[in-house]
Amino acid sequence: MIPTLRVLMHMGSLQRLFPFWLVAMALFVSFYSGWLLLALLYGFVLQFFVEYAMHRFLLHREPPTDQGIFNQLYRSHIGHHEFPSDAEFFTGDDHWYPVRFGLISLALHTAVLTLFVGLVPAAIWSFVALFAGSVSAFAFYEYCHTLAHLNIRKGWFGQRITRSHLAHHFQDHHATFHVSFGMGWIDRLFGTAHDLETARARYDRETILSMGMDPEDLRLVTARKAYGVTKMPRGAKRAAS
Repeated sequence: MIPTLRVLMHMGSLQRLFPFWLVAMALFVSFYSGWLLLALLYGFVLQFFVEYAMHRFLLHREPPTDQGIFNQLYRSHIGHHEFPSDAEFFTGDDHWYPVRFGLISLALHTAVLTLFVGLVPAAIWSFVALFAGSVSAFAFYEYCHTLAHLNIRKGWFGQRITRSHLAHHFQDHHATFHVSFGMGWIDRLFGTAHDLETARARYDRETILSMGMDPEDLRLVTARKAYGVTKMPRGAKRAAS
């Protein structure tokens, strides 16, 4: 647990979200009500759907043809698949993105709720939902994700997370998009749960670490150079030998 928390403490996105989380928790305590508790729970659960949707539809989208956009996708996710044990690729390099995403969500939620409860309650409920509930769920996701990839001694909890998530990396990158513990029902709900037979049919030893792309695709080679990566993915080395 300690090594995992040590990595989390140095994550730029969590560092930037922490002040917002503190303010949200202060609002939750100061204006506590049943509705505010419901808002916090709503934000917590909502984040798990956001986690799934972003992982499946944004990070695993069709690789862009524009090299600049491809480089961003490489840094945010493809590089993590190629080098899953490298902590440098555990997260993207835009550490303000979660803050911007949260503020946009805050504005949208507040605008809708204002129609029903007025501006001030709408703003407070939305802030607590997104920056207390959702940020707590996001921190839990980062904990689970980091724990899955660290080569440390793990108990039952860590082993369950690791088996589930590494199946996405090393068996079938088209399935198991949830990462947080206990959220496998979301994959089952949307038809992307891990299936052993399907995984075997899809599996390609040469491309599994590059999310289905040829490891020597010029876009990948260019992106690696752009971020100073001088090694090849482990599977690509075996395939080339």
